[in-house]
Amino acid sequence: MSKIKDVAEIPFQRARSEQAKDSRSEAILRSARELAEQAGVRDVTLTEIAAGVGMHKSSMLRYFETREEIFLRLAASAWVDWAGAVTSDLEILRTTDLRSKDAPDAVAQVLSATLVSRPLFCDLLAHVPLNLERGVSVPKVKEFKVIAISSASEVADGIRTIVDLDPDQARDIVATATAMAGALWQMAAPGTKLRELYETDPELAHAAIDVEPRLTRILSGLINGFLEKTSVT
Repeated sequence: MSKIKDVAEIPFQRARSEQAKDSRSEAILRSARELAEQAGVRDVTLTEIAAGVGMHKSSMLRYFETREEIFLRLAASAWVDWAGAVTSDLEILRTTDLRSKDAPDAVAQVLSATLVSRPLFCDLLAHVPLNLERGVSVPKVKEFKVIAISSASEVADGIRTIVDLDPDQARDIVATATAMAGALWQMAAPGTKLRELYETDPELAHAAIDVEPRLTRILSGLINGFLEKTSVT
């Protein structure tokens, strides 16, 4: 018997206090996170999330507007977590004896490595603009955007402590890193039958994308391009 089915058999009791409601909301988010890590965001249903906490999906409307809001909340948390990790790694990098010519590659590697080490975040980055933001109310989108923009700005500021970019260029680096991470992650199709096909069919070998080195090359090229443009002007 699966873990989800076992939990689903626990009688549901409505949360009445604010503390109990917060606890139930966290349990719902945890259920969604665990399922998405196993199967990918696209394939997780509201029914499965509800079963993970012993609820009927209609009861979850007391806590979240839609399935999309659940994953948008997870995406917001992932942005904060990633920003903290990147700025920490960039601070360590800043204190090393790094030659200026090596800085673009080093920064690109930090961005790529911290993204790829967060598979769920990469998955969410692809789904946010496609459907998650479109499946919630405007106030919920604003809540998410405020967190994501603040986190992106934090990363951009960290990048500028190492490479001489203007604020717009640094923000473009962050936007490119996160957009490409989401797109490349979907193209790589890790843990799926598509990935198995790519790896076993010689004609499709080029489709078996290794996300981290590909993303690192793209970001390094972009940073170097910005620096070269600045030096010329």
